[in-house]
Amino acid sequence: MEYKKINNLLGWLCFVIAATTYILTLEPSVSFWDCGEFISCAYRLQVSHQPGYPLFAMLGKLFSLLSFGNNAKVPYFTNMGSAIASAAAIMFLFWTITAFAKKLLLNRDDLSDNTRTTLIMGAGLAGALAFTFTDTFWFSAVETIVFALSALCTSMVFWAILKWDAHADEPGADKWLVFIAYVIGLSIGIHLLNLLTIPAVTLVYYFRRSKKATAKSAWIAFFISLVILGTVQFGIRQFTIKLAAYFDLFFVNSLGLGFGSGAAVFFLLLIGALVFGIVYSIRNNKPALNLAFLCVAFIYFGYSSFVYIPIRATANTNLDNTHPDNAFTLNSYLNRDQYGSTPLVSGPYFDSKIIDQTEGANMYRKGEKQYEVIGKQQNYVYDRTTIFPRMYSQEGQDPLFYRQWMQLGENESPTFATNLGFFFSWQTYQMYFRYFFWNFIGRTNDMDGQQENANPFKLTGYLDGDWNSGIFDGIRHVPQSVLHSVTYTPLYGLPFVIGLIGMVYHFKRKKKDALIIALLWFFTGLAIIIYVNQPSVQPRERDYSYVCSFYAFAIWIGLGVIAIADLALKKLNAQTAAIAATLICLLAAPVVLAKQEWKAHDRSTKWVAHDMAYNYLISCPPNAILFTYGDNDTYSLWYDQEVENIRPDVRIVNLSLFTGDWYIRQMQRKMNESAPLPITMPFDKYKEGVRDYISLNDKNIPGYIELKDVFDFITSDNKDAMVQYQSGNFSNYLPTKRFKITINPDDVLKNGVITPDQKSRLTDTLKWTYTSDNIMKDNLAMLDILSHNNWKRPICFTTTIGQSNLIGLQPYLYKEGFTYRLIPFKPDTSLRDQLEKSNTMVMYNNVMNKFKFGNFKNARYLDHESTTMFYPVMMSTFLTLSQSLINEGHPDLALKVMHKYDDVMPNLDVDINVTGSKYLLAQTAYQLHDNVLANKFTNYINNYVTDQLDYNYYVMQNNGSMLSTRTIQFGLQILNGLAQLTKDNHQTALANKLETEAKDYETKFAPVLGQLGGKQ
Repeated sequence: MEYKKINNLLGWLCFVIAATTYILTLEPSVSFWDCGEFISCAYRLQVSHQPGYPLFAMLGKLFSLLSFGNNAKVPYFTNMGSAIASAAAIMFLFWTITAFAKKLLLNRDDLSDNTRTTLIMGAGLAGALAFTFTDTFWFSAVETIVFALSALCTSMVFWAILKWDAHADEPGADKWLVFIAYVIGLSIGIHLLNLLTIPAVTLVYYFRRSKKATAKSAWIAFFISLVILGTVQFGIRQFTIKLAAYFDLFFVNSLGLGFGSGAAVFFLLLIGALVFGIVYSIRNNKPALNLAFLCVAFIYFGYSSFVYIPIRATANTNLDNTHPDNAFTLNSYLNRDQYGSTPLVSGPYFDSKIIDQTEGANMYRKGEKQYEVIGKQQNYVYDRTTIFPRMYSQEGQDPLFYRQWMQLGENESPTFATNLGFFFSWQTYQMYFRYFFWNFIGRTNDMDGQQENANPFKLTGYLDGDWNSGIFDGIRHVPQSVLHSVTYTPLYGLPFVIGLIGMVYHFKRKKKDALIIALLWFFTGLAIIIYVNQPSVQPRERDYSYVCSFYAFAIWIGLGVIAIADLALKKLNAQTAAIAATLICLLAAPVVLAKQEWKAHDRSTKWVAHDMAYNYLISCPPNAILFTYGDNDTYSLWYDQEVENIRPDVRIVNLSLFTGDWYIRQMQRKMNESAPLPITMPFDKYKEGVRDYISLNDKNIPGYIELKDVFDFITSDNKDAMVQYQSGNFSNYLPTKRFKITINPDDVLKNGVITPDQKSRLTDTLKWTYTSDNIMKDNLAMLDILSHNNWKRPICFTTTIGQSNLIGLQPYLYKEGFTYRLIPFKPDTSLRDQLEKSNTMVMYNNVMNKFKFGNFKNARYLDHESTTMFYPVMMSTFLTLSQSLINEGHPDLALKVMHKYDDVMPNLDVDINVTGSKYLLAQTAYQLHDNVLANKFTNYINNYVTDQLDYNYYVMQNNGSMLSTRTIQFGLQILNGLAQLTKDNHQTALANKLETEAKDYETKFAPVLGQLGGKQ
């Protein structure tokens, strides 16, 4: 069979293997993080978060149609879209590797055609199939996320430039360059990562067209590639919309025309300029200029998918992030202004002081008839700055993290050396190379390890989120809870070693081609690290951002086949060496990866994200207002409501978005079956630039003030109700933090907030102290709702919301499942934790009769969010309910709750904190006199604690610096507690066993416990 046919068939074989793998392990419903939002936006063609993913949404809509009206199947098919895109990326990777391999072997006269073909195809199979089963790529391949399609765009671009390279001397070959430009334009509507292929593509072009490449000219070509990258990223993607915005400003504010008129004129001029350039280049026979204009035009063709954003924003969809219906808002949306900016070349240290402030350009918003100035950009001058700032953020806990990571004293200032130290130790190693090693050396587990100061050269070390070859695990005495976890995936470093062999071989034999791959690896990996400049701990691990650099390394895994075959030629004939090298690399890379990674990526039985969102919604009374905050208690909720139409009467309010005037305005209109929120403020009272921040100016007013009076005061436009600053500006202020709402019992009963038999528990006044010294827009809108709701709609908060978002209402919040409901009962001041109260019988009905449990018990794989976030939430829910039932005299119902927990929830070894909470399960079961169940829980706890203590004892003997003293102290506390608990409940044998273990460990850890006692 001829080479071309073999190459095509094996490429499609890789597609089939990858697609089959991903479809078999596909998540059947919504996943955590952005997936719920992406599915909702695709299904109903809505506007997602910045910078917008319009082409991704439209392609997602296409796949959603395969559900044929069964909305519960929509996420399965949008997930399948990612699976198909990822499989196609694998196919293009195969053809990319074979193209490089073919160039490597082109002049090898010592090899027959059959041997060359065997080696080329072996390289393609080994590299492409290895990447198929890598951790990061596989994770994105089975859920609705942009990184699967982004990887496909990258693979297509890189494959296409090699096709051009192979046919560059033929007529019409430059069509491949135009095709690349079009894919780059399209990719902007999916994710910006694809732009980072531009330097590598430029170098391919340079090496192919250059008659004599020199180091100097290569550097010039490299800098030209950066100019092209900057032109596309900033010139085409950003400044096109910015210029359109300023055209619109002139036409609307100066000429009095309608919104969009100036933008339309600008785009007509842009199209005219491109057409003129193309026609001029043809008529004057300027092929290079013609190619440049065609490429720019086709980038714009692809980029035109962003027309979707203002069109759908104008339609006022339910999900309409920042409502970008005009050029200025769209420009801010594309630039991700909401997330702020980070310094790159020069900037402050985290402890620098602001010594001056300058004003920048005007900022505009769309008014009724004109664009309005809402202020000016503020530029700060600092007392200390540095080049290449890495430790710059002054937000939240970032300064504390910098000090802890770099071991700086409380008042010690960072230097440029510590700045670089942070870059190399955290940004480069911890947030890139650790991920790289996950994919090619192995991974200990899927716990978040961002803050674990791991040593890359360790034999013993931290476990959470660490890379791990598995080779030294016998020596390291890794805990059984880790070794038996499905997320323990040691790869023995085999894919990494083969890739290194391939890389070294490639640089020796074909330096220019190797340099191109290295450039792709750098720009899709470390260059992102430099550009993004992550300040500190992220909400989640960020390995998905660097998947294309792992893609680049997989090319070298493939070329490792040729390198190993060359070594084998000393002992074997050429054909045998080729076959042997192919088999060795297939076994050592794809087979090992598939075997180890499958169990950690088989999501086919997991329903946690879908069902936890369902539980949030089902916990709400009819027509409730549900306040959420984070991604994982919002996006899945949006999916359940927007796609499956679950509880469309509930109004979901994300407090992190409630700071935006556009979002408050959305909440003032009907959505699905939910009436507008009782927000009484007209738009002019809260629009951007108005009441963005109201600070406390405590007037020491005695007693508690009616919330409605406070709200009217802080939203008054009367200057007598404002404070005047030295600048002459007036601003509202908060005169007191002591609020009250007077209760009308008839309103509360009429609206079903309480049942008639609960009337004796009703308070006459809701009194609380506001917990912040300022009011932001989200607080302002919430106070408006509380002031004017009059108990007509139930007000609920997700149980996973941060306490700061509860604004001091804790004494009046009662659990009803996965939500806290605001109920005006008399406060119980005897409780240590006000959030452990429940509206017990309502909660019992929700948990026992309505809840779904995500197949927690039987799922073959549970992701990090399921185990670390929602598993403890489920445990806490059952514990709170059972204790409330006991306290209210229903031990029979409490026992049913405990058995329900045992039936639906697995025993997961998450960490010592979760295990400590399990102690309460055992305690409750003993309290209910079910010793069998209690002993079962006790044994679960004992097995994990002793496993952790055994590991720490080994560490203490071998490397005391890695010792977890907290685990030792807490573990011994749990063991002693269990010993006493079982003794009190007459479980003599078990009590004696636990007591003996506790004494044994106390003896073993006596040196450590003695030191800790001395420090105390």
